Amino acid sequence: MGHIPKLGMDFDSVEDAWEFWTEFGARTGFTPRRFYSHTSRKDGLPSSAVFVCNKEGKRNVESELIMKKRERAETRTSCQVKLGIHREPTTFGKYRVYLLHLEHNHVLHTRATVHMMSSQRHITSIQANEIELADASGIQIKRSHEFMSKRSGGVEGTGFIELDHKNFLRTRRQRELRYGDAGSILSYFSQKTKENPFFFYDLQLDNEEQITNIFWADAKMRIDYGLFGDVASFDTTYSTNKESRPFGVFVGLNHHRSIVIFGAAILYDETAASFEWLFQSFLNCHSQKRPKTIFTDQDPAMAKAICSVMQGTYHGLCTFHIMLNGIRHLGNLMKGGSSFLTHFQECMYGYNNEEAFEDAWQSMVSKYYVQGNKWLLSIYKIKEKWASCYMKNVHSLGMRSTQLSESCNAELKRHLKSTFSLARFFRTFEEVVRSKNYTNLKLEYESRERLPQMCNIYTPTIFKLFQMEISNASAYLVTQRDQQVGQYDLKSFFDGDEATVSFDRVNENILCS
Repeated sequence: MGHIPKLGMDFDSVEDAWEFWTEFGARTGFTPRRFYSHTSRKDGLPSSAVFVCNKEGKRNVESELIMKKRERAETRTSCQVKLGIHREPTTFGKYRVYLLHLEHNHVLHTRATVHMMSSQRHITSIQANEIELADASGIQIKRSHEFMSKRSGGVEGTGFIELDHKNFLRTRRQRELRYGDAGSILSYFSQKTKENPFFFYDLQLDNEEQITNIFWADAKMRIDYGLFGDVASFDTTYSTNKESRPFGVFVGLNHHRSIVIFGAAILYDETAASFEWLFQSFLNCHSQKRPKTIFTDQDPAMAKAICSVMQGTYHGLCTFHIMLNGIRHLGNLMKGGSSFLTHFQECMYGYNNEEAFEDAWQSMVSKYYVQGNKWLLSIYKIKEKWASCYMKNVHSLGMRSTQLSESCNAELKRHLKSTFSLARFFRTFEEVVRSKNYTNLKLEYESRERLPQMCNIYTPTIFKLFQMEISNASAYLVTQRDQQVGQYDLKSFFDGDEATVSFDRVNENILCS
């Protein structure tokens, strides 16, 4: 078959004729358009069709009278170029060209701009998948399109332009919007549980059956909590989703002292009732295993919920948040070279002995005349939650703040945007979690490449901590007090501090007093 249409040409189908007309338009420099088609009442098959140039006809005059947001320039010129086909009985069902006009009344596109014509642009399924992956990874449309163009040898070889890229994502988001957040959430969780039955999620509904609070944890999070869930940190952040609802993650440390995620939540608000529901869902997810220690910020509603739901769990306060609150409430004491903040930090970190702490605290409040300060009085009442001397026997893995959660939230904010719908939020969060899991996988690989003698006991990170402990032990004089009960007296060579260490052989617990 020739490349130029002629009267009497035959095609096997209407679609074959359309494909030929489209290719002819690309070679010539015009965009084709379907004008009309007829279907036979006898057999239901197409009987005829006419294809034209997209500049055929003129804009409807009545439509011009309608008020529009933006006036568009006229693009049609009443071009008469067209190709008509009908089914010929004598050709055994083939379609023959019976109508043909090939003279345009407008300037044609050049070969250099043919790729911009709408008829020559389409996004393949593979390209669509790449666009979605780039979008989920937070890559800007412009950068994503530039990368795809370079890989195709230039914008001409991509098959679509940047506008198509934008429209594709806009259309997908409009579909999500029509489906609604509730439908998207349920669809997402349903798909996840089909992929892995160990995926857990919980939803709280209000009186009108609307979703208020959400908690979820994938299989890896549940396994990690079973292994490393003795100490957890929880913190909430905003501006990670379109509704600006509080988003929080439960995190901890694994055997590489790398962050692992135990679960995530999107809350309606930060009331005690919401937190109680969340912490109970967290325990339901993890077979009612309570963490030995959990660190949060200084939120009364959160403290009330932990006391109610996680009985027996030590609740530690984030020291970083306490410092920020101190600056907020006592900023006037920190002007002009004042050392108040230094003294406050010493009370927080510098004393292992409770008596020494009490003396230092009283000295501080007297020196700066803040004995009646309400905030200092309130923080002093809960000193067991933040002062080092009261935390000697707290299982904390060296944690003293929610910086693990905040670090995780900060990383999420780099990928999540406040304009994201909840459906898109879940997909992006999943990508961030996958990236973090891969980081931990690399640490596991590297640990198996080192320490051939100790790798069965310690990871490289923990082995370094073990070496430091051995080194620090030489700074103490150790005297055995009672061999049967395993009691030892320790005295520091540096500052003379004394302590008694007891080892419980049955439970393998060590207490320091």
